[in-house]
Amino acid sequence: MADETLDAKGLNCPLPILKAKKSLKGMENGKVLEILATDPGAIKDFEAFCRATGNKLLSSEQDGDIYKFEIERVI
Repeated sequence: MADETLDAKGLNCPLPILKAKKSLKGMENGKVLEILATDPGAIKDFEAFCRATGNKLLSSEQDGDIYKFEIERVI
């Protein structure tokens, strides 16, 4: 269950990552950010982002043209 939702639909790399980074920075540790995106590259981008930042990618799924990610703020 997400604490906040970021609508990044229609944005291409690197904008979904940059917006997610900004949103996560304003959240407390343990809170979950849901990101909705349409850029197919977001799958690998968010996996790499979480590895690099230490945040936890809880889920990554596709529903039609929409990619949904849930990231837990760890750091």
